[in-house]
Amino acid sequence: MHPLRKALHNELHSRPSIYFRDPAHVYHFAFADADDVCDALVDRLNQAADASLASNGSQGLLRLGENTLKWERHTEFFTLTLVVPKAPGDEPWPPLPEALGQLVADHRHLLINADQVLVESEQDWSGDHAHYGFKDPSGSTLGGGDAIAWSDFRLTEDGINRILLVNRRLNAYRLGRMIRRLLEIETYRMMASLTLPVAQAVSLQLKEYDKELAALSDRNAEGTSSAKALSADIASLSARIVRSTARTRKRFSATEAYSQIVFERITELREAHVGDCQRLGVFIERRFKPTVRYCAATDQRLVRLSQSVANLGDLLQARVQVEVEEQNSEILRSLNARADTQIKIQKAVEGLSIIAISYYLLSLFKLFYEGLHGVGVDISARTAMLVLAPVAALILGGIFLRIRKAKGH
Repeated sequence: MHPLRKALHNELHSRPSIYFRDPAHVYHFAFADADDVCDALVDRLNQAADASLASNGSQGLLRLGENTLKWERHTEFFTLTLVVPKAPGDEPWPPLPEALGQLVADHRHLLINADQVLVESEQDWSGDHAHYGFKDPSGSTLGGGDAIAWSDFRLTEDGINRILLVNRRLNAYRLGRMIRRLLEIETYRMMASLTLPVAQAVSLQLKEYDKELAALSDRNAEGTSSAKALSADIASLSARIVRSTARTRKRFSATEAYSQIVFERITELREAHVGDCQRLGVFIERRFKPTVRYCAATDQRLVRLSQSVANLGDLLQARVQVEVEEQNSEILRSLNARADTQIKIQKAVEGLSIIAISYYLLSLFKLFYEGLHGVGVDISARTAMLVLAPVAALILGGIFLRIRKAKGH
């Protein structure tokens, strides 16, 4: 058996929902998991719990008296979900139980999402959503009419979003999964929206980058700047863009993943209209999609700008290459001109050399002829010329051939 067989198979059961029956209050909190806060929260929960129902490295179920508490560890956040049975006569929106309220208060600076869901049975609810304090709420039938949900998506003074769910035909298992979908929509929506301030800050930087890129493009097109200075400026702009990309890539990727989960969970609700109310999913999508699109567009702008700077660098490199080739051509032409001049000079030197050698050779022959007369040998000038002229010609011819041979090497 493969060593990961059991671990991978059991991923199917790694994050079960809390199964419960109506009526009940459901409290849900999501914390940004910074500086290992998750581990500290889990330790405090285990100390406060009456019993541990189930636990693994990513989630756990605890019993707190009659209440059920579930904690879940995610990549960037940590969630707590508490289910409290609703007693007859309880107010619609009671405060958080004291033990959990103290725990939440200690880490309130990390609280990214807080929801309170009131689950009522169809027989017991008041029949009017206005009785629960909603102002112009959105509402939908869920699961093909098996439940009805309302919310005005307005935060209380404590920063809590309230949702009313009326159960019509959901059993404990389906009810737990339905509540989980609603809570996941809100949690992942908030986690995806964390990128909005980042995208807004990057957009301001992109405006400056665009202006700088346009100025660099003009300088490159006009050729007024030296290639070295222009290359340094392009490299500086590219480095800043790469730094921005490295700092924001994780957040933009997270928003893409979280938003996909939100839209999938909305689809899984299988909504239908309730009277004249706007559906919950439609309300969220119309106000959440612009955030997702803005973040995606900002990410794409950053990518395209990086590509544009890279293209400008390539254009500059091509320009420099052309200039180098032109300089090389000028050097080659100059070398050719020098070579031609040297050849002409060499030919002139060769001619002068032949003349000089001829002069010295004739002078030697003259001295030789005069020397013969000095020792009493009587040779006419005509005879001496006929004898010595071929010898001089052979010697000069031999010297000329040696010069040509040396030149050929």
